[in-house]
Amino acid sequence: MDTTVNIPSVLVVVMLTLGPCVRSMPVPTDGPTCTASETARYKLAFSGKWTQAAFPKQYPFYRPPAQWSTLVGVTHSSDYHMWQRNGFASNGVREFAEKGEAWTMVREVEAAGERIQSVYGLFSAPAVGGGTGQTNTEFEVFARHSYLSFMVRLVPSPDWFVGVESVDLCDVGGWRDNVSLELFPYDAGTDSGFTFSSPNFETIPQDKVTQITSSFPNHPASSFYYPRLKHLPPIAKVTLTRMNKTNQIFSLPVEPTQSNQLPTGNEIEDTLINTPLDCEVSVWSPWGLCKSKCGDSGVQHRTRYVVMHSANNGLACPLLEEERKCNPDNCL
Repeated sequence: MDTTVNIPSVLVVVMLTLGPCVRSMPVPTDGPTCTASETARYKLAFSGKWTQAAFPKQYPFYRPPAQWSTLVGVTHSSDYHMWQRNGFASNGVREFAEKGEAWTMVREVEAAGERIQSVYGLFSAPAVGGGTGQTNTEFEVFARHSYLSFMVRLVPSPDWFVGVESVDLCDVGGWRDNVSLELFPYDAGTDSGFTFSSPNFETIPQDKVTQITSSFPNHPASSFYYPRLKHLPPIAKVTLTRMNKTNQIFSLPVEPTQSNQLPTGNEIEDTLINTPLDCEVSVWSPWGLCKSKCGDSGVQHRTRYVVMHSANNGLACPLLEEERKCNPDNCL
């Protein structure tokens, strides 16, 4: 599997502007309209929480080890979607989710900015060279373009990523000071691999973008299949902190307020997570030959083997060998 992450070197912070011949299309105003009078600058901190303790099944240690791609983000209006849950991935999202290549996605973002003026900023953050670690970047938003979307690819993976889609940083009349969100893996719907290191296996026809859960895909081979868990633990988190004009970060208020929290119910707690992994064994082999001396009942055996050992107090492996009495066809 190709695990190269190719991000344009110029993709740091780009503010997209329109030429004089491009006509502007109105931004929908179905929801509350942001009336903030000034632009706002935010610091984005992405933290990986992809550990062997939290995700012990098939945890990738080499070729390559667990890591995160470069983060690619967009600030935009409500009529633009970088990606959507239960929607189909664009060609750019597909290339990024499968290979970490961002060129096509960048061109899609630029085209949206030129066509309908829906995109304001395009930015990135450096890759994280392990399952845990942090990367940071900064970006700007303003009243008409107050939404944030981004993607980070899981490496290695078939077409899996984490991200946020159209998070509104404006609370009608003002900017949110602090936002923290837990992130969970998504499948882009373009590759049918079940495991982190699955070979390329194109999904035909293309499926929709879906969230990966402890029971979906409902297949024991899936790297995220944990049937004892109701929910997967978060695999990453993102913290957005508004900065003032002198680049100082606003401190988090002592008591949460309507302006500093999104209505998601996701509370970030950096506690050690140990996900139980039950032992997995193969199916039984066929019964062996019935062996015995003439005049005696015989005995035959069958075996199975360990597919995956238990971890973190998961269920231990069952017996790997059985025997039963039998009537021999031939005796010694």
